[in-house]
Amino acid sequence: MKKVLIISSTFRVGGNSDVLCDQFMTGAKAAGHQVEKISLRDKKLYFCNACYACRNSGKCIHRDDMEVMLEKMIAADVIVMATPVYFYAMAGQMKTFIDRTLPRYQEIRNKDFYFILTAAVNNAKALQRTVEDYRGFLDCLPKANEKGIIYGTGAWQLGDIQGNKAMDEAYQKGFEI
Repeated sequence: MKKVLIISSTFRVGGNSDVLCDQFMTGAKAAGHQVEKISLRDKKLYFCNACYACRNSGKCIHRDDMEVMLEKMIAADVIVMATPVYFYAMAGQMKTFIDRTLPRYQEIRNKDFYFILTAAVNNAKALQRTVEDYRGFLDCLPKANEKGIIYGTGAWQLGDIQGNKAMDEAYQKGFEI
């Protein structure tokens, strides 16, 4: 049994990337894994000030929900990061979340990562810029392993993801961890 942490950055309740997170979670639970989903819309998350006070202490000066979320990342075996794609880039809240791992990012080691991206565009190739941003983050983490990407393309309006092949893919990837 693995500890799976899913981080959803959509602010739209029931949004397409959120639905794919739930599919992944259902698959992982069916396979017997322990799964927790964090919705960034429910969290208080400040921007990184680049003050680097954390370099000496390992703690951020901000008192928000990031410290607890960072502990969960460190404890997880598998991390799923999901974002809607806006203008061919990840949602700002996901980028803020990534930036805020700074105090302890080197402790996020030996993790398997999956990425979920949803976008109105029907072409997964158009989302490669977003994927490269995620990969840049992984390049900074010790022994991070990219295990899979789920592309929820052609999904703009709420519910567009229903019936999309990404639904089955999200379940399957969760099940096959």
